[in-house]
Amino acid sequence: MHAAKDMKALARAVITAEISALESLPERIDDQFVGACETILNCRGRVIVTGMGKSGHIGSKIAATLASTGTPAFFVHPGEASHGDLGMIVDGDVIIALSNSGTSEEILAIMPVVRRLKIKLIAMTGNPESELAQLADFHIYTGVDQEACPLGLAPTSSTTATLVMGDALAIALLEVRGFTADDFARSHPGGRLGKRLLVHVRDLMHTQGQIPRVLPEADIRETILEMTRHGFGMTAIVDASEYLLGVFTDGDLRRSFDHGRDLQGRPIAELMTTSSHTIAPDELAVTALNLMQEHSITVLPVVQAGQIVGIIHMHDLLRAGIV
Repeated sequence: MHAAKDMKALARAVITAEISALESLPERIDDQFVGACETILNCRGRVIVTGMGKSGHIGSKIAATLASTGTPAFFVHPGEASHGDLGMIVDGDVIIALSNSGTSEEILAIMPVVRRLKIKLIAMTGNPESELAQLADFHIYTGVDQEACPLGLAPTSSTTATLVMGDALAIALLEVRGFTADDFARSHPGGRLGKRLLVHVRDLMHTQGQIPRVLPEADIRETILEMTRHGFGMTAIVDASEYLLGVFTDGDLRRSFDHGRDLQGRPIAELMTTSSHTIAPDELAVTALNLMQEHSITVLPVVQAGQIVGIIHMHDLLRAGIV
């Protein structure tokens, strides 16, 4: 029990320490930060992020965030850079170098080549007086008073501060570039968010012979057979020109039985629901999902200029990963 209490106390202390480290970051958004942003915006090539050890792991994430938000970027390990990977860095690129101490030997070893190539250097360090900070065209200060590690050794608060500053840089650039949700989706086509932003109703809907539909004069027997044949739990009622007049669902059938309505000999036009919810083929599939959830339905007729052109079911959205 005592060990559990100690672990809780230690965990809370770590979180408190890291929150405290982040509280000083907003005041560090200065002209150096703006200069770094403008340098990246004017970059004719790519942004290369580099860092050693834990800073390297943070740098890899920052590069990924930049790349996914409109700034072409990738991570280069500084140790590998000295053994051939410097060939990936060309004139017009920008380098973001991460080092809490500002004295990482592997990063400083490649600086002479970087300077010869006249590549702009942005440094994120915890020491403005360090060699790396002094070499940089722009320096973003990410220092912390203390690490969250009780020994003061493991990079904790310092890496969190660097990560947050990297996010601030990426999102500031995103806003200035006018990067949109559609842009984000195009760089994330395989993810759930990308699908929700890219997939349209027309991409998933059933068309032509897959659409359950009957004419308004059809009787209840013919209507139920059409519903059963297609398995959507409903059928559209259309005129000879395929204009949607209404729908009849298995719910309508149950309610008719519950109310003791005589269904025999009556055309489906007298039984159909005329105020049905529909969607256009150019709408996003997620819009169809929202409409189904809002009205507790599982299928929607897809209508264009009054004519039925498709049918979309909740199962289609599930299979496509929209839900």
